Amino acid sequence: MDIDQLTVLSARAAVEERQTTAKALVDDFYTKIEAEDPAIGAYLTLSKERAYAQANRIDKLADAGVELPPLAGVPIAVKDVFTTRDVRTTAASKVLENFVAPYDATVVSRLEEAGAIILGKTNCDEFAMGSSNENSGFGPVRNPCDPSRVPGGSSGGSAAVVAGGTAVASIGSDTGGSIRQPAAFCGVVGLMPTYGRCSRYGLIAFASSLDHPGPFGKTVLDAAVMLQAMAGRDPMDSTTADVPVPNYTEQIGRPIEGVKIGVPLEYFEDGLDPEVRAAVELGIQELKNAGAEIVHLSLPNTQYAIPTYYVIATAEASSNLARYDGVRYGLRSGEAKTLSEMYRRTRDAGFGAEVKRRIMLGTYVLSAGYYDAYYLKAQRVRSLLARDYDEAFAKVDVIVTPTTPTPAFKLGEKTDDPLAMYLADIFTVTADLVGIPGISIPCGKSRDGLPIGMQILGKHFDEATVLRTAHVAEHALAAHGD
Repeated sequence: MDIDQLTVLSARAAVEERQTTAKALVDDFYTKIEAEDPAIGAYLTLSKERAYAQANRIDKLADAGVELPPLAGVPIAVKDVFTTRDVRTTAASKVLENFVAPYDATVVSRLEEAGAIILGKTNCDEFAMGSSNENSGFGPVRNPCDPSRVPGGSSGGSAAVVAGGTAVASIGSDTGGSIRQPAAFCGVVGLMPTYGRCSRYGLIAFASSLDHPGPFGKTVLDAAVMLQAMAGRDPMDSTTADVPVPNYTEQIGRPIEGVKIGVPLEYFEDGLDPEVRAAVELGIQELKNAGAEIVHLSLPNTQYAIPTYYVIATAEASSNLARYDGVRYGLRSGEAKTLSEMYRRTRDAGFGAEVKRRIMLGTYVLSAGYYDAYYLKAQRVRSLLARDYDEAFAKVDVIVTPTTPTPAFKLGEKTDDPLAMYLADIFTVTADLVGIPGISIPCGKSRDGLPIGMQILGKHFDEATVLRTAHVAEHALAAHGD
């Protein structure tokens, strides 16, 4: 069996129809991981004992002829910011290098209950802070499409395992674009659900009002099936919404005649790579050919998204990361003679440069005399951004933009210029600030053969329309030869 071609549904069908066994699939994937992943660096920890135990459970169900759960036998990977019981959870940071979580994140337990097999934990930017996956405490991830280039961040490992075929699907977290941007760079599908659609319980916090768990897959249908298993109210997370979860797969394949698609002019201005522009415009044309109505509109406060995001996100990071002090869990410096010295030495040794930078920025904007000037003002601008989208969605059903301003850049190209790195998220951060759902799908390749992503944004809790539109675009572009 060619495991490179497996999708979520075909993997499940192969197990259900006994073309293979779940155990054989796990064997094949671990063989491929051990042969190919050292050159990519996408996995931090393999959970073999857990994977084989789950595979045996699925095979017993299949042998008994009972109806299998929706993800039965599907080998997936989990970004290493989600806690996994009895499996190392590091957030790609030295401060948690040897931390073994005592419980599962809700989305992890739900995926396993749906039959998924967790192969291991994927590399990411430390505490999910980064746009290139070069900030990991355990080395960078390389892009399987071109190993000289970044896979995007922070969920670069989760995108790379799907692109490289070392997992059928995966999950990541999106705080400022950390699912959609690596999906675009690696040429896979990445879905960020509405804030509150998927539980954050067990997700190691970066910025609590911005963190969105979500899936990666080879196809839009893969993402829909994964989201179906992950979504829904969780009593362990008070920010999850008590909103019904529709059957997402039923939406796939429905026509989009009459769907109004907004195209914001601010996303197609100077600074957008011409090849990216051409590929996304082709995608928009294919949606028009499929019967959608194109509506040109403006999101006037877009220019303030990046500074607003980096005030709010760093402020929340500063607060959340205060818990890594060497007292309760994780790394503790053994050289200190006083408590305050132990705090300083532990945090200095445990955190990488980018995490330290964001903690300092966040502490500054929350400090006395600066709170009103920075943090409070950023929250007010966040409200203006939300108003822009409310007004836009009064006129259209979804909004289509480029996912990133350029294709994947080279490893090391932006590490010395944090501002240039932050601008890699310029088209994605607003959706996190506003809390709406978004997806990135492949829409072509550059002359160098690098993937290009198209982003589709939707109304709160309307992932169904986002997925339906993305599926139409995916198939139209495939038929077009891209």
